Amino acid sequence: MSSVLVVGGTSGIGLEFARTRAGRGDEVVLTGRDAERADTVAREIGARGLALDLGRPKEIGAALAGVGRLDHLVIAGVTRDDNKVTEYDIDAAVRLVTLKLVGYTEVVHVLQGRLHADSAIVLFGGQAKERPYPGATTVATVNAGVGGLVNTLAVELAPIRVNAVHPGVVGDSPYWQAKPEKVLATLRTETPTGRLATMADVVDAVDFLLRNGSVNAVELSVDGGWLLG
Repeated sequence: MSSVLVVGGTSGIGLEFARTRAGRGDEVVLTGRDAERADTVAREIGARGLALDLGRPKEIGAALAGVGRLDHLVIAGVTRDDNKVTEYDIDAAVRLVTLKLVGYTEVVHVLQGRLHADSAIVLFGGQAKERPYPGATTVATVNAGVGGLVNTLAVELAPIRVNAVHPGVVGDSPYWQAKPEKVLATLRTETPTGRLATMADVVDAVDFLLRNGSVNAVELSVDGGWLLG
């Protein structure tokens, strides 16, 4: 049995990963911004829930005070941001940069003493860093920054392994399920595999990065070759 913390585990892929690991009998703690929701979701899957807002990094230490020794740390927390340089929303940009770069780093900082030599960390990025779209100004920037964060953490925390997963279009995720079917159909035609990635695909990729003891400082794309389309 492994001890696992999933930061951003109350919805989407983070929840799917937490549910999978709890279903295997692992000791899972998940976090979300809302304490009541985190507790409710956690109880439903046999985990423990905590309130944590990555966008408020000075409060992260107190939020994680009750977390003990960890084998696996997955930081999947995200927020959606539609921000164009021509109509730049500074507050939204600062929020996302803080959440994904400062918040992610502070989680690792707080927990470093509770990790051990065989622990592994996976950070979530995204393929907007390689294939930006109108409105992805901040998203593309922070997801590219995740790569730099992985590298420096892998060096500083060695022998603890640190990797990133960069999902492409995850067709059965709540965000993409809300899109019109014609949008998803077009995206399938642009993907060499002829199918969109699923949440199960991403969960499996995260599991691989956590499990394989020789995979370190890797940025793993899970997109069916979408970037080639």
